[in-house]
Amino acid sequence: MITVESLMSINKNDLKEASKGIDKSDLSQLVQWLSEKDDKIRYQSLLMLQNRSLYFGDVYSFWDIFCNKMKSENSYQRSIGLMLIADNVKWDKDNRIDDVIDDYLLLLNDEKPITVRQCIQALHNIVPYKSHLHSKIANNLISVNIMDVKETMRKLILLDILEILAIIRKQQSTDEIENYIFKALTGEILDKKSKKQIESML
Repeated sequence: MITVESLMSINKNDLKEASKGIDKSDLSQLVQWLSEKDDKIRYQSLLMLQNRSLYFGDVYSFWDIFCNKMKSENSYQRSIGLMLIADNVKWDKDNRIDDVIDDYLLLLNDEKPITVRQCIQALHNIVPYKSHLHSKIANNLISVNIMDVKETMRKLILLDILEILAIIRKQQSTDEIENYIFKALTGEILDKKSKKQIESML
């Protein structure tokens, strides 16, 4: 049985292997620790569950808990919820993501820029498995008003958006996606280095 001591003794470099070896019955304890006030315990539990989700589909059984976290008043809990949902979409054979994708995409306009970034970045784990949601995801990304974002975060969030659009574009491009990318590459938010970075993805 996993204890706080044994969890915290796992070295960061050993998390992948440790996540493979934990007993299935310990998963509910790790999920419980996601609500722990101690940030170190909470974060280590998140990393264990994320790594476990890479190899096994058993974390998927806590899907409803992650959905509830995504609607939490606490921004850290919202981030935990959205990341674990995205991590488990690959196991989502029943397309339960369809029922919560609107709630997920609402976080593109979260009050916390870091949560917005995590929401966009986690789409890397959704887009490859759910092509039927590409259009909805692209439209919501394009609708994000970058100028409403804190100035220091604008470039980072725009880059995150463009990375996801570049992936979607390879499967299905639209005039809206092309126009958005063109405006970003000719606009003033991105510097030359960032523009080259995006161009290399297209």
